[in-house]
Amino acid sequence: MKQDSSIRFHYAWVIAGVTFFILLIGAGIRSAPGVFMVPVEQEFGWSRSAISFALSINLLLYGLVGPFAAAVMDRFGIRRITMIALLMLALGSALTTWMQASWQLTLLWGIVVGLGSGCTASVLGAMIANRWFIQHRGLVMGVLTASGATGQLLFLPLLASMAESAGWRTATWIISVVALIMVPVVMFFMRDRPSDKGLKAYGATEADEELTAPKQNPFHTAIQGLFTGLRSFDFWLLAGSFFICGLSTNGLIGTHFIAACMEHGIPAVTAASLLALIGVFDIIGTTFSGWLSDRFNNRWLLFWYYGLRGLSLMWLPTALSSSTFSLGLFIVFYGLDWVATVPPTLKLTTDIFGRQQAGILFGWILAAHQLGAAVAAYGGGVVYTMLNSYFFMFIVAGAFCLLASLMVMRIGRNALTPSVSRNM
Repeated sequence: MKQDSSIRFHYAWVIAGVTFFILLIGAGIRSAPGVFMVPVEQEFGWSRSAISFALSINLLLYGLVGPFAAAVMDRFGIRRITMIALLMLALGSALTTWMQASWQLTLLWGIVVGLGSGCTASVLGAMIANRWFIQHRGLVMGVLTASGATGQLLFLPLLASMAESAGWRTATWIISVVALIMVPVVMFFMRDRPSDKGLKAYGATEADEELTAPKQNPFHTAIQGLFTGLRSFDFWLLAGSFFICGLSTNGLIGTHFIAACMEHGIPAVTAASLLALIGVFDIIGTTFSGWLSDRFNNRWLLFWYYGLRGLSLMWLPTALSSSTFSLGLFIVFYGLDWVATVPPTLKLTTDIFGRQQAGILFGWILAAHQLGAAVAAYGGGVVYTMLNSYFFMFIVAGAFCLLASLMVMRIGRNALTPSVSRNM
């Protein structure tokens, strides 16, 4: 086997690049409903809560499929499963252009796209980072996580502009074709493990063994991972805080921010551009968070991330009703914090449960994240239908973030927890 020290450019960076674009496109597709919500509501006359229900199913499946996707990828290979997921994203989004009833939106965007999204989510990034990198793992995870923000940055203004000028169906076809284009890229460039290229993981030494999973039933492996997690109080803290993370990001802001802006007289394209601008700051914040997670106490990082996010959300109702400067202030602080929680959460999960189990355990923690997102996506629609305002949801989400900032300080400090890295 070749020694990594003799190779100037490691193929791990090619894998990271391909994964970045997979996650970018997946994020772009997941962000599309925020743009399409009002046009679909106006065309079909469906209620905001009915549309939000379909989107909440999408977010829920996006999370719940994660641990099973990790187990299936272990069993059948990352490349094969990722190609199937991209085909599901392309098919599910394309077929929505012919829908006539709200149940079809739930079936296509909720279930088909939700299942495909679950295989092109943070759990994929976690598996790539853990399999292909020993050095710079936190930084790589930060960059891969930031791909979600890049997807927003690239897709949201384009989709909003297309939806306004040519209709939401044309915008939907764009994301479908882009997902389809990625299939041959994955086929030719993605590899399941470093050994497929005759390599060790980047930065690996002779003492570092490649992660190889036993050939088990994927469903059994995923459920076994869940029971392993449920016996640990740290898992509950990680999953609980990540539930709040999902509730306060793609569940509430990712789904309802554009609609909330439009309620305050901000045009759809401008609102989409503002959400994309959040993505710009998220690229900076999440990449920097990955760098920090390799060097500093990850509990304290999460404490500050959740605390500042909570204050930002409580400020949002005021920002929407006041000056451009106030809204800009929210975008900067909230954007830097959008998904900065992912690298330290993955780092803590890996330190507590080990590299072999980290993929599946992080998948279940991500499932909790998306459960929170589903609650906020549907709950936001219901609350808006009842109160004709998002004010209450923003304040409650901010309060939950402050609670999460206290929860994370207990991670890794419990008697039942296995050995934890000194970097926690």
